[in-house]
Amino acid sequence: MGEHGVASAAVDARGRVLAWSADARRLLGHESAEVLGRPAADLLADPLPPSAHRRLVEPDHWRGRVHVRHRDGHRLELQLDAHPLRDAADEVQWFLTATVPELATQLRRWALEQFPVPVALFDQSGFAVSTNAAMEGVMGRMEHDLVGRRVGESADGSRRLKGFEGLGEAVDRVLRTGETLPYEAWLHAPGEPREHAWLISLSPLRDDTGEVRGMCLAAMDSTEQFLARRRLSMINESGFRIGSTLDVSRTAEELAEVCTDHFADFVIVDLLESVLADEETAVPPGPGLPVFRRAAQRSVLDGCPEAVIPVGTRHTYDEASPPGRALHTGRALLHAGEDLVRAKWAAGSPLRARRIEAYGMHSLMAVPLRARGVTLGLSILVRHRTPQPFDEDDLLLAEELAARAALCVDNARRYTRERAVALGLQRSLLRDGAPRQAAVEVASRYRPASSRAGIGGDWFDVIRLSGARVALVVGDVVGHGVRASATMGRLRTAVRTLADVDLAPDELLTRLDDIVLRLDAESDDAQSAESPGEIGATCLYAVYDPVSRCLSAARAGHPPPAVVTPDGAPRFLDVSAGPPLGVGGLPFETAEFELPEGSVLALYTDGLVQASDRDLDDGLGLLRQALLGAGGPLEETCEKVLGSLLPERPADDIALLLARTRALDAGQVATWDVPADPTSVARARTLARDQLAAWRLEDASFVTELVVSELVTNAIRYGGAPIQLRLIRDTALICEVSDSSGTAPHMRRARTFDEGGRGLLLVAQLTQRWGSRHTRTGKTIWAEQALPAE
Repeated sequence: MGEHGVASAAVDARGRVLAWSADARRLLGHESAEVLGRPAADLLADPLPPSAHRRLVEPDHWRGRVHVRHRDGHRLELQLDAHPLRDAADEVQWFLTATVPELATQLRRWALEQFPVPVALFDQSGFAVSTNAAMEGVMGRMEHDLVGRRVGESADGSRRLKGFEGLGEAVDRVLRTGETLPYEAWLHAPGEPREHAWLISLSPLRDDTGEVRGMCLAAMDSTEQFLARRRLSMINESGFRIGSTLDVSRTAEELAEVCTDHFADFVIVDLLESVLADEETAVPPGPGLPVFRRAAQRSVLDGCPEAVIPVGTRHTYDEASPPGRALHTGRALLHAGEDLVRAKWAAGSPLRARRIEAYGMHSLMAVPLRARGVTLGLSILVRHRTPQPFDEDDLLLAEELAARAALCVDNARRYTRERAVALGLQRSLLRDGAPRQAAVEVASRYRPASSRAGIGGDWFDVIRLSGARVALVVGDVVGHGVRASATMGRLRTAVRTLADVDLAPDELLTRLDDIVLRLDAESDDAQSAESPGEIGATCLYAVYDPVSRCLSAARAGHPPPAVVTPDGAPRFLDVSAGPPLGVGGLPFETAEFELPEGSVLALYTDGLVQASDRDLDDGLGLLRQALLGAGGPLEETCEKVLGSLLPERPADDIALLLARTRALDAGQVATWDVPADPTSVARARTLARDQLAAWRLEDASFVTELVVSELVTNAIRYGGAPIQLRLIRDTALICEVSDSSGTAPHMRRARTFDEGGRGLLLVAQLTQRWGSRHTRTGKTIWAEQALPAE
């Protein structure tokens, strides 16, 4: 209470002093005669707070602190209690008591006033009754303007300030429930030039009985901590969002999306043209401006209206512009709005200058995209809707995001290059197109597994054989990647070589099995952690003869072929499975089938019928169902089969080969038995000449007669009966001579005085190709020549 005791006074309804106590005289230095009849407001050093004015309008008890002026002029703070009293005329008289706060009370008041954290006290109704200087500084208003108002209420009390709506609800909850409530908000206080993050503590104030009589609001400025957390969160988020695919363009788009989602209004990502062209030296060392290609751009405005250059367009930057300087120095650059003109950002582009002015671009960052010592491009970040300019922390964040994006771009372009090499290898090993032949019509599909390599060991082939026949091959090397593809290429080459010898299917697979065993042995000799030694492979080899309509097939651990005859349902041919290639020591068996013309053969690898969610039997059943109605175009049937059986993400490579059989009619084949007598050679020439005349191929008579003469003579001289001559008119003119001898002929160069040895040399020179094949009863020597132009 202090040395002055309790000062008291009375004030009438018009605010004039009616009574003045001795303690009041001692407290303020005014004698009774000096104050009686005068307005009490003359004694105040500051106006009454709004809460006191409301109590004057609706007379009610009010308690609070006021500042008064001592008679000698110094300011004095008093704790004032105002009690309304009514007289006989029902007019309100005010009885006032005032005390000087005790030292402890003053210390608490000074601590509250000087506490650097903004603090405000609220009564039970949610109105502010006191604030400290820090709160005045934040809100930009004096205490007497804040007291008597709710949280975030405007100066005129007509509305809530932006961002304070939820805080007001939290205050009401604390006053209603008495619970302490933390509150985190991003607010733009009236006294602040920009938004801040605030960590606000709302604590109830209780009296001695525990009843909530008010609330204390303390606000901590956590902007820096909030921004640091947000930057850390952005960097963490960028690790998931940037580089989600191994695609250069998509990676650029993801960088632009992350930046505009969080701290930029307009983002451009430009990649050097040399990077997209897959050149190692990204920035040309010589004179001349580097050429960029716009990879991505994104804006907070719909349609990206700030952009001057469309995505995909080639362009350059002036050397003095921020992008040009950033590219030259290799360092990120930050420019404020007034620097844009000095930095010649809009140099050489009036349209860009107009866009800068129209959209109010006031802050810019140019950040190089560098990875593994190579500059790949630039990212340009602009602000025009966000009022705050970029700062150094934003520049560091942009550099971190650009570094992550650059590494992903570099990984993507390296992957693209390596995948292109691998796919080029795969394409070079797979069949480019069906050879010109009349035995079958073919359609095929190859689908790699959903691995990053994109290549594997499955293959198929169509090989033209002698006698108008054709070989159909499907194989599968276990594994994926370049090694499996390289092994597949070696086996495919071996199959073509063995097919050229015209081996039977079972014999060809036996020889191929020996080759795989040798490859295994060679791999074991050079075995390492990166190159395991064991090779696993399967193969199906089938030969179709359009003359006899006979199919001969053998398989080495491969799924059986399916066939759809023109008048029948799909079925699987009963071909003995045989062991996989590389087992060794076990035989293969050839199965023969006579097929009607127009039958559709389906050869495939196990990836088509076997998947993680189904077994082989279920897969074969689905394939049989998909082949129903295979009489239409083979390309459509291929798509139907893949659509029915192909998993969304195949775990294994898939190869599919469809072949529709054709048959050569009797008019395209002529066969004669030739006696083993030298005099029969002339007769054979005559028969051949007459047949060519019937086929209207007289222009081929001279060469054909010579070939027939030489081949029949060799058969009579070195072979044995029975001898047979056959002419086939297919895509080429084929001449075949068969005999019972198993001795294969070979071409040699005759010496000067030799009487023979020139026949096969002449045949080789006059025809497109020639060869021999072993049969069950001997051998057949054949030669092909092109059909004369009609």
